[in-house]
Amino acid sequence: MAEGADAARGCRLESPDPGGPPPIPLPAGQALLLGRSPLTRVTDRKCSRNQVELVPDYQTRTVMVTQLGVNPSTVGGRVLAPGAQAPLRHGETLLLVNGLYPLVLRFPPAGPEEAAQRRGDVEPPKKKLKGEKPARGEAGSKGAAVPVPTGWQELGKLLVFTAGGVRDREKIAGFDLDGTLITTRSGKVFPTGPDDWRILYPSIPRKLQQLQADGYKLVIFTNQMGISRGKLKAKDFQAKVEAVLEQLGVPLQVLVATGSGLYRKPVLGMWDHLCEQANGGVEISVKDSVYVGDAAGRPADWAPGRKKKDFSCADRLFALNAALPFHTPEEFFLNWKPSPFSLPELDPRQLDSGGPLHLPASAALVSAEPELVVAVGYPAAGKSTFLKEHLVSAGYAYANRDTLGTWQRCVSVCEEALKAGGRAVVDNTNPDPGSRARYVACARDLGVPCRCFHFTASLELAKHNNRFRQMMDGTHPSVSDMILYGYRKQFVAPTLAEGFSQILEIPFRPRFSSPRQAALYRQFSEG
Repeated sequence: MAEGADAARGCRLESPDPGGPPPIPLPAGQALLLGRSPLTRVTDRKCSRNQVELVPDYQTRTVMVTQLGVNPSTVGGRVLAPGAQAPLRHGETLLLVNGLYPLVLRFPPAGPEEAAQRRGDVEPPKKKLKGEKPARGEAGSKGAAVPVPTGWQELGKLLVFTAGGVRDREKIAGFDLDGTLITTRSGKVFPTGPDDWRILYPSIPRKLQQLQADGYKLVIFTNQMGISRGKLKAKDFQAKVEAVLEQLGVPLQVLVATGSGLYRKPVLGMWDHLCEQANGGVEISVKDSVYVGDAAGRPADWAPGRKKKDFSCADRLFALNAALPFHTPEEFFLNWKPSPFSLPELDPRQLDSGGPLHLPASAALVSAEPELVVAVGYPAAGKSTFLKEHLVSAGYAYANRDTLGTWQRCVSVCEEALKAGGRAVVDNTNPDPGSRARYVACARDLGVPCRCFHFTASLELAKHNNRFRQMMDGTHPSVSDMILYGYRKQFVAPTLAEGFSQILEIPFRPRFSSPRQAALYRQFSEG
């Protein structure tokens, strides 16, 4: 088998996360040590450089994983201890350390028999993993039928539950959980405990049964930040989910985002996981699918007796990101007319990567003569990237309070560069005339002009950029909302009257290293 043409293409580990590492090949007959390294793009110190040893077996289409590191790895849902081994099978996920950094195993097609199975011509062999009950996916005209394990899976910040009897289909009927399928029995906004719930409307079970009969796969997508914050025990929530599904009386698949980041709605991490890994290879028809949720951006008094406005718009934006038809629970289950709603002020789909780098476009960006440039703008407005690319690369001395510690040291760096006949740039937020005056005075005292580069990204855009940075690189320091709102409160637009010789406006122009990164950036990321 390992000598065949298909096997020669090799199995590989693939990251499901945008910004993750490229596919990692696993050549036949060779052991690979994997851990914290540029190959995996993992920088977490809790992950050893040699965290696991991987030995592929092309004949059985498995990879034997041996944990070498101190902290636990997870193989297909099984948590390993140091020195322990477990086989990783095609389509299963390896979590390198502490339930993080997922890598999915992919083998090439095995030959005619497997090709027939993938077409749905023959039933795949049923394999029962320890602690799992395999359920065969239902083949669609556009996809493949492959075994889908039932029960719970923990994939980093994503929990997945697949009930027995779930069938993978082209049509998806997706639902939020709280406020959509269930509400609190106590009448309070938040449940008082794992048993404080009831079905929202009596018509819901029958409606779900009809959807299943009409060929839909029923899937719940729910945010449960309380799990990562320690306010909700994962085991309690899992028991609650199973109790809800039992009362609904139909098999569902449940995807749970337990923290912030790629999986949290409205970002499409859960939807992408369903499409790429949790639908048995069956390609989903978006136009024939639907999503229902109560976080719909409705204002106060959106209906008689409904005085409170929706707490967010995350469900509507989740559907919008995925291009799914959307309904509120009242519209879908009670046939109410559509309610008014509003979307966020920032639409990331409209952000333009083109256009001039600065305004006025006729002005010179880089000076050949000594000068001091003072940056102004929100954190996450693109200042550092822009200044390093265009000014520091041209020889400007770089002063940043985040690295130097104080504004006095920033002034010293500028003075040193200007006294030597050079140029300098100050990369801070500098929101008001007082914070800018010290640099204007420095330039004036040394007889050189001082320009201002005003980075014009709005508060909403800065927040979006901050969330995107965290999704792409969890090691990048996050900027709290308190800091962002503090900047807005202090901000006074720069003027020539402060002593600047020129003010350039720098609009934010997003750039991307891959189409997938661009697609992630253009998703609504906050409801």
